[in-house]
Amino acid sequence: MSKDNQLLMLLDKCLSGGRLSESEALSLTNAPDEGAMIQASSRLRDRGFGNVVTYSPKVFIPLTKLCRDVCHYCTFAQTPRYIEQPFMSVDEVLESCRAAEKMGCKEALFTLGEKPELRYRVAREALEELGFETTLDYVAHVARRVLAETSLLPHINAGCMTDEEFAKLRPVSASMGIMLESASERLCQKGMPHYGSPDKLPEARLATIDRAGRAKVPFTSGILIGIGETREERVESLLKLRELHERHGHLQEIIVQNFRAKPQTKMANAPEPDLEDLVWTVAVTRLIFGSDMSIQVPPNLSPDALGALVLAGINDWGGVSPLTPDYVNPEAPWPHLEALSRDTEAAGKVLRERLTIYPGFASEPERWLDEALQTQIRRAVDASGYPRTDDWITGETAEVPADVSRQAAAVPAGKNVSADIRRIVDRVERGEPLTETEIARLFGVHGNDMSFVCRKADELRQDVNRDVVTYAVNRNINYTNICYFKCQFCAFSKGKLSENLRGKPYDLEAGEIARRVREAWDRGATEVCMQGGIHPHYTGQTYLDIVKTVKASVPEMHVHAFSPLEIWQGAKTLGVSLEEFLTELKNAGLGSLPGTAAEILDDEVRAVICPDKLGTNDWLEVMETAHRVGLRSTATMMFGHVDAPKHWARHLIHIWELHRRTGGFTEFVPLPFVAAEAPMYLKGKSRQGPTFRESILVHAVSRIALHGHIDNIQASWVKLGTKGVETCLNAGANDVGGTLMNESITRAAGAQHGQEWSPANIETTIQRLGRTPLQRTTLYDTAPANRKSAAMEAEELMPIINTDPRKLGRRSERSTLVRKVAD
Repeated sequence: MSKDNQLLMLLDKCLSGGRLSESEALSLTNAPDEGAMIQASSRLRDRGFGNVVTYSPKVFIPLTKLCRDVCHYCTFAQTPRYIEQPFMSVDEVLESCRAAEKMGCKEALFTLGEKPELRYRVAREALEELGFETTLDYVAHVARRVLAETSLLPHINAGCMTDEEFAKLRPVSASMGIMLESASERLCQKGMPHYGSPDKLPEARLATIDRAGRAKVPFTSGILIGIGETREERVESLLKLRELHERHGHLQEIIVQNFRAKPQTKMANAPEPDLEDLVWTVAVTRLIFGSDMSIQVPPNLSPDALGALVLAGINDWGGVSPLTPDYVNPEAPWPHLEALSRDTEAAGKVLRERLTIYPGFASEPERWLDEALQTQIRRAVDASGYPRTDDWITGETAEVPADVSRQAAAVPAGKNVSADIRRIVDRVERGEPLTETEIARLFGVHGNDMSFVCRKADELRQDVNRDVVTYAVNRNINYTNICYFKCQFCAFSKGKLSENLRGKPYDLEAGEIARRVREAWDRGATEVCMQGGIHPHYTGQTYLDIVKTVKASVPEMHVHAFSPLEIWQGAKTLGVSLEEFLTELKNAGLGSLPGTAAEILDDEVRAVICPDKLGTNDWLEVMETAHRVGLRSTATMMFGHVDAPKHWARHLIHIWELHRRTGGFTEFVPLPFVAAEAPMYLKGKSRQGPTFRESILVHAVSRIALHGHIDNIQASWVKLGTKGVETCLNAGANDVGGTLMNESITRAAGAQHGQEWSPANIETTIQRLGRTPLQRTTLYDTAPANRKSAAMEAEELMPIINTDPRKLGRRSERSTLVRKVAD
């Protein structure tokens, strides 16, 4: 077989997800077609990271420049005679970190020489004066202060370490690292660059990287090229790193750093690797590690070749500081972020911030972080593990991030949209269902890809709904907030352990329910939406009585009531099947079901946020049964807590599959998680809700994934606010839900967008977008004219009365109250 054919077979193996063997990887050193390698590397990178190239905004903290090693190319390490003080003081570190914090930095990179106290008396004396025995003791102390007094996350490059030292530093750092540089022992021989540097022995560095894996430390490593190693030795070094990563899964990134010759070093006149050599090494690194590993090249070391490096397969620029120089390569200034963004965009990619802990690791804090850091990380990231880059909070923020709104509304240039994103949307337009992987990919779009997805969602909305935006005039009636379930996201329900949350326990009398129904009718409502906590004394008869109370008060009122959890509970307490209970409710006057209690239809998530609630299959069973007996329903998804895009994708697939069987869903309603008063957020166990970008994308992707099946995508004004709703209406949504009159569940969780959105204000908002408002019924018929006129002329709401539960008797007495209302 020719070398050309052998290379093509190896590249096909990589692109098919295969793993190169040692001999196959080494054969790349003599590959005849480097262009084909680069092309394959670039395709692999796109498969793993789409159109995103990341960087970490950081400040360098050169805690000490003393080092016991004497690498022949290094100008960072100094001897005592050339430095003013052995160690930076805590105050100096904090001053630098606070300045960096104001400039948007999120990482404090601790760079330091290796254990200088083992070589220099001045280092030992300085440590003793500071009150510490070792350099790493001092590092731990300073990092702890940085964590406590700033928002920056320490990343510690402390050299070779023991298990005990990793245990000491893990609680005060989000990540750590050590460059392998090379696994070649030849480079440690006399006359070679690592001679006289005990910590550069490959055995010692590889052992440290292995210990980091055992300690579950998110770790950075890589190779330094051009210091006298051969290409074969580079590949062997990369294979050693791959072996350790396959053992522990802890390597966040592989850095390919090109040697830069520095004056006043023994290698001042050594030749530097050229761009072709660097590009080749990047491509080989990607082929060895595959699509999911982050590959980094420092941009300041090759400032005129950034496009070529992107093409070669990198997906990260490493740490870039707007404040401090690269102390390891002081001759190479950092690029300005505007220029880095521009050059990245010119290469067809989007520049995005990351934390020092990479997104995949930040998304699993329980696995990769000490407990002391987990809450801080959860509150700092989005569902994909990227840092939150704006201050928008679900239910609280009135204004929306202008850059996200512009991105959602932008018309992308066709050539700058990722090919796989185009293919996914094309499949939808051909009527083909999407896979979990494809839907999750749509949730991860940025830049032009995001603009493309939002624009396509809006085009599909236009095809189905034209320019009409619908809304319902309705009233929320939450008849009790007493609940014996312990959902970790809920701030509405009351139990023995939730008195500290908003509001007092109540249980409405039938008379108050009836009064609210009549008032809602007088104010133009066509629907009452009724849900409550799972009261320990409620039975299926209670729910039947509630329906009868409504129909006895206003026979024409549509009763949209009872979550699947309430239906399940009601059937269980009566000892009847779901079908029997739902049929009885329908005969009593129930018109449709709200598709709540779904949260995320994935038991991996439900086990965390609502472990005692219905499982995924139970929720789907209730809904399928309801559809079978002729009751239609909405479908909801509450997102932005402990979930991830893969869970959103699974949820949408469940909804799509059920609707394909029954045709029973009237609409899909994304519900951004409101964190402020949620127990799991207060305990530090969840994120603080979705970002605005995620909220927009969930609406857009829902439109795309459900196209041809569920025609209505609703934007929740109580979660998004008016401005957020407007953005969603331009990204696939066509409905703004109901006026609600007495919204209480979301407000109990901390939302501040009010309890009612008047029909006049709804229509003004819709018209401002150049769209046509239409008041609808629950089932999406046009509301009668007399209902609209009543809604537009509605008087102010009367104060509500939430009955103290102690004033009610046994639950069996509710039937008597219902008869009194009917009379």
